[in-house]
Amino acid sequence: MNSEAEVKPDRRRDIPSVGRLVSELQPAYPDLPRWALLEAVRRVLAEAREHPPPAAEASFEDVLRDRAAELARRLALPHPIRVVNATGIVLHTNLGRAPLAAGAAAALAAAARSYGDLELDLASGKRGARGGRMVEKLCALSGASGALAVNNNAGALLLALATLARGREVVVSRGELVEIGGSFRIPEILEASGARLVEVGATNRTHAADYRAAVGPDTALLLKVHRSNFEQHGFVGEVSLRELVAIGAEVGVPVLEDLGSATLLDLSAEGWRPETEAAASLRAGADVVCFSGDKLLGGPQAGILLTADRELAKTMGAHPLARALRLDKLSLAALDWTLSAHLDGRAPQEVPVLRELLASEQDLEALARRLAAELEAPGTLQPAVEVRRDRSFAGGGSLPGFELPSWTLVVRPRSGAEGFAERLRLGEPPVLARIREGAVVFDVRTLLPGDEADLVKAIQAALV
Repeated sequence: MNSEAEVKPDRRRDIPSVGRLVSELQPAYPDLPRWALLEAVRRVLAEAREHPPPAAEASFEDVLRDRAAELARRLALPHPIRVVNATGIVLHTNLGRAPLAAGAAAALAAAARSYGDLELDLASGKRGARGGRMVEKLCALSGASGALAVNNNAGALLLALATLARGREVVVSRGELVEIGGSFRIPEILEASGARLVEVGATNRTHAADYRAAVGPDTALLLKVHRSNFEQHGFVGEVSLRELVAIGAEVGVPVLEDLGSATLLDLSAEGWRPETEAAASLRAGADVVCFSGDKLLGGPQAGILLTADRELAKTMGAHPLARALRLDKLSLAALDWTLSAHLDGRAPQEVPVLRELLASEQDLEALARRLAAELEAPGTLQPAVEVRRDRSFAGGGSLPGFELPSWTLVVRPRSGAEGFAERLRLGEPPVLARIREGAVVFDVRTLLPGDEADLVKAIQAALV
């Protein structure tokens, strides 16, 4: 039945060797490193063997060369690369959470380029405490008696549990057995620490009596976990930190609060919830508080531990895990600068996360209208740009349900929103925005200094 014309040729016989294709590509793309070309060619040829291009494509080898060159370009890019964040999500986990302040980045670069007094007391010439000045700044900002910083908040919680509760029981409400992202869950961290989990209450309601009934001779800690990435509504109830501290005092058991995301500033006047302030937890009586450095604090990735008892911080610092989880000198330098900015009162103006979260609606509207005017200049852009009031979010497991009024640019490309958004993501620099109802929405709240011009150019280029 099949005619000879219907038989499709097997293009796999036309696949060139790796060596030949690489040797042809190198002169044409001298700026691409050989390793990237070699890896790209191997991947492209493997894909061609599995899924050969259709015979209709004019030059099989040209197709393979183009694909390999494009892949080699992507492989040769540094990682991570700068991205323009126009999503309106300030602490975007996939985009690296908090961008560092210029001063923090400079401090990090200076520490990277030179030797430093990381563990040296210059006055005595003897070994000094790693991060000693950072500890003093954390205590000054929070009112804590002791402090410690490790490489992330999951590590901080792990260290606290391993130090204070290994082999013993930790009481937690079922409504606080959260997943913190990347499939890491509170019960798994407890298990890894060697502590034994005791669940109390129900998913939606936990009472003080539930904690009291669970406490026994083997109870080491009462743990409160802030639901930093979701909210509960309806028939719900929980025991406040202050109530939990009172229970702990009754039964002689310390209280550890994992805030997840916290600030060292009092921003209640800005409408922020009081539970985001680490100092408030210490004032409520928590024995240990932990939170992330690269969320609302606006610093590098770090896990910060604050203690009501100085000796407790020393005990955690002496645990073998503290060595395994300790901050490197680069993160330490960036964190130290960030804490100094908080102490000096410069943080709201100089720390990008705080500057973005505290930006006024009037300033955001003015920026959106200015960018729209640039995009709509004669001969620059079709279709027209709409300036619209919208809302932004903190993101990063911070301030769930807390919405910030913002202003956006709305573009409805004739070619479709999905393709337009893809071209923006693959541009230089990549731009990330939101897609809604056939339009691409650019929230100006999350634009960093220098992003505005790149955003305008990227939109214009992607619409061509």
